[in-house]
Amino acid sequence: SPQLASTNSDNSSQMTAADNKEKASAVKPQEPEEEVDIDLEAPETEKAALAIQNQFRRFQKKKK
Repeated sequence: SPQLASTNSDNSSQMTAADNKEKASAVKPQEPEEEVDIDLEAPETEKAALAIQNQFRRFQKKKK
């Protein structure tokens, strides 16, 4: 949700919106009813996954 990212990016200047999203999803419990329909074979899915993983690795490095 893009509006979630933009509200999160305001409360801390040195963190990216994606880093804030990582934190938010780690804290809040999983919603059991959410159905996600993703085509795992689609090339854009792989691109998105790689982008997320890269962000997360950078986030982990920054945390140390």
